[in-house]
Amino acid sequence: MIIYAEVECMMYEGNSLKQKRSVIKRLIAKLKNDYNVAVTELDYHDLWQRTKLGIVTISNEQKHAEQIIQGVINVIDSYTELERTITEVERI
Repeated sequence: MIIYAEVECMMYEGNSLKQKRSVIKRLIAKLKNDYNVAVTELDYHDLWQRTKLGIVTISNEQKHAEQIIQGVINVIDSYTELERTITEVERI
């Protein structure tokens, strides 16, 4: 089971690309270390208030893969610097 998620987020209090990249870098490192998922910033590289992340996990059980993606989404929601706006999840 492969689950792929695209997550768009807004950063209302950020005031520079440097600050945005710092937050995104910390978030991606945490997700990779805690959940062993593949994560990358897909879009809005030059906008300091917006980002789009692509996240993928592979498991032999659908329930396990869904738990991982839900955990990832919970971590993203816990970051006070970010507000998750659009989330699209695809099961393959």
